[in-house]
Amino acid sequence: MSSAARSLSEPQVLAHAKRRLFPTNEKRRSYAVADTQFARDEWLPGRPIRPDVRDRLAPFNHVQIGGGYPDLVGVGRLESDLLAVDRLGEEPPLIAIEAKGETSNGVDTHLGIAQAHDRLHEANVAYVAAPAAAISATDRTLARELNVGVLGVDSTGDVAVLERPRVVGNRTSTEATALRFQASAQGVADASFGLNHPKNYLGYPLAHYADGDTASLLSEYDVVGAVRDAKRGARFLGLIDDGPNGPELTSLGQEVVRFALARNGTVEAALAEFQDWYRSRKRFVDLAPAWGRLARRVVFDYEATELLVTELQCMHDDGITDPSLVDLVEYLHELHPSFTIELFVRGDEAVRSRVLTDDGALRSAPLEDGTVYHSPTVFQLKAMLYHTGILAERGAEPHRLEPIEDRWALREAV
Repeated sequence: MSSAARSLSEPQVLAHAKRRLFPTNEKRRSYAVADTQFARDEWLPGRPIRPDVRDRLAPFNHVQIGGGYPDLVGVGRLESDLLAVDRLGEEPPLIAIEAKGETSNGVDTHLGIAQAHDRLHEANVAYVAAPAAAISATDRTLARELNVGVLGVDSTGDVAVLERPRVVGNRTSTEATALRFQASAQGVADASFGLNHPKNYLGYPLAHYADGDTASLLSEYDVVGAVRDAKRGARFLGLIDDGPNGPELTSLGQEVVRFALARNGTVEAALAEFQDWYRSRKRFVDLAPAWGRLARRVVFDYEATELLVTELQCMHDDGITDPSLVDLVEYLHELHPSFTIELFVRGDEAVRSRVLTDDGALRSAPLEDGTVYHSPTVFQLKAMLYHTGILAERGAEPHRLEPIEDRWALREAV
């Protein structure tokens, strides 16, 4: 075996493979997580994982696909040279990668191929990545027969596509749903929701539809000053989407406009009504019941809302009628571990390493620190759920958050 193979550890191989499959400058939406085992300080005794490698692999999560936990799993559109045939359909594939690097027993490429093949029970595409010098002709033949892609990594980090897999049909799984959600336009990101009142997002499609400059109209009618945040949140709530000539109303956004026209006659008259709510702290559904009910429909259409409401109702049925944020996260993690981490826990390496063990178990103590949480979930989304009458209490910024005291009860459990 060459020194090139020996010089590449499994985390290094995986980091190079991730860079090839999920380039950071990619304009198309994608999302990928490495398994929590790669967040530790040492991969093998005396062989630390370099900080730059951990940074490249982050975020971390423990996602079950097929019969095990891939080294890396993600959702995104692949370049044509990575696949045997072009991808058919609009939905980007779920991709699983198994990496193998040098150990005291060599590079077990055969095991990597078998593991990658197992992931095809739920993934659409599977790859094995290994030092190029360790991949034999026999390995390539076996991978080709099993429809597993082969990525050869050299000592400089270049990645060669040695075998190109075919995309297999979609198989849905609860765990995969979390990755598809994060890769979508609605996935939880640090910049998803910058505002905590639903009226700010409802106003954007109205101002976009009205004659005149959108930003000027939002300012003129005292809807919102932070126009970029309003636009971004409207996109995350599915009210607008990016078109070839700029933002376009989605069917849900068009429904907001129809509601305004039916209620007020013109969108300008509807925007004028927004001025009455400027700086009001009253619950929106009580302040403006009709608009509040519309906002409730919009917020409930957001995928994370239905999950939260369903499980909070289950907690109520189980006798947990006034759960704290910590109670909720621990309960959700038992049922939807991947989704829970993606929805609530910040994605940087330091935070995920604190919250999750190497095998993906949840550590309870760090959950009592408000700074580990995604602000868009515990502050902005929770505030919108409060304003639309879904939750009993509003959200708090992470630096002010007391997770044990932060209540997540439904306003009206059934």
